[in-house]
Amino acid sequence: MLVDSHCHIDFEEYAGRIPQILENMAENQVTHALCAGVNLADFPRLLSLAEAHPQLFAAVGVHPDQVEDASPTVEDIVSRAQHPKIVAVGETGLDYFRQTGDLEWQRTRFRTHIRAARLCGKPLIIHTRDAGEDTLRILREEGASEVGGVMHCFTETLELARAAMELNFYISFSGIVTFKNAVALKQVAQSVPLERMLVETDSPYLAPTPHRGRTNEPAWVKHVAEEIARLRGVSLEVVAASTTRNFFQLFRAAAGSNINVIH
Repeated sequence: MLVDSHCHIDFEEYAGRIPQILENMAENQVTHALCAGVNLADFPRLLSLAEAHPQLFAAVGVHPDQVEDASPTVEDIVSRAQHPKIVAVGETGLDYFRQTGDLEWQRTRFRTHIRAARLCGKPLIIHTRDAGEDTLRILREEGASEVGGVMHCFTETLELARAAMELNFYISFSGIVTFKNAVALKQVAQSVPLERMLVETDSPYLAPTPHRGRTNEPAWVKHVAEEIARLRGVSLEVVAASTTRNFFQLFRAAAGSNINVIH
């Protein structure tokens, strides 16, 4: 039993393919998937997908790569987060790799999401790239530990992972951990406690070995869990049970609507 803690199967490349995507999930014992929001314009499509399928949950947020004028207000996020299928706020955070120049607008947007998450009592999904120091600083300044969340698609250092865990955040590993050259990340995956770990695909991106170069999908989160199990010298069942339990402990709204939660 596995959960894909972060995907984007509401994107257009999956149009008409959802029944097959869900069938593939079932065949690989991936019971649920969380579809993260990237903008408000496409939120209705995202929510409709989650409403139509009990296996799917959703989050509301505006990705840091979205243009400055796409920034939401606290109320924009909070009002949408009231829906029972919305289990988190995000994805949000900072990206200093793709965005350049004066990025104060990005930091302001990040703060808006944290304030909204605290108001609605739902955890955060954090994207951070080349911005670890500022990400942690803003999380601390805005009291993000009150709601916690997940550092999604983690590629940073063990030191940053530990600092995030101290702030009540989980660490999520994607298909990158299966790549041969991801030596440092493999070491992080060996060190993060299983009780603070999630697994994800970030579909349609980052298809794991042996599917590199293809459009990713939630069923393939199994390969991420298998690699973590190999690195840690434990069974796939141990990793699956731990990460599934962690998912429903973090995303309490998901646990409330799911009768098959591992306790």
